[in-house]
Amino acid sequence: MIAVVNIAGQQFKVSKGQKLFVHRQEAETGSQVNFDQVLMLINGDQTTVGMPTVAGASISAKVLDHVKGDKVIVYKKNRRKGYEKKNGHRQSFTQIQVESIQI
Repeated sequence: MIAVVNIAGQQFKVSKGQKLFVHRQEAETGSQVNFDQVLMLINGDQTTVGMPTVAGASISAKVLDHVKGDKVIVYKKNRRKGYEKKNGHRQSFTQIQVESIQI
């Protein structure tokens, strides 16, 4: 079974047992989280599309870890003006593992 779910404003195509990185969630490591904004379910040949979500469907996942992504360097420069600006950013992510898809 495959589901398309909306997690923190992003859409993910997930299946049971899959590990993925999502934007930082306010949950402790090892705890369960549920996502109820399931947009589409694919079960073999049967496809259910929600309008906008599938009624009664949810995804339960386990929080594995909280990590930070790779550093992204933002560098700005205006030539002949003496303007240079360098800034770095590391995004916070939560690694989750999908445990079940309920219909």
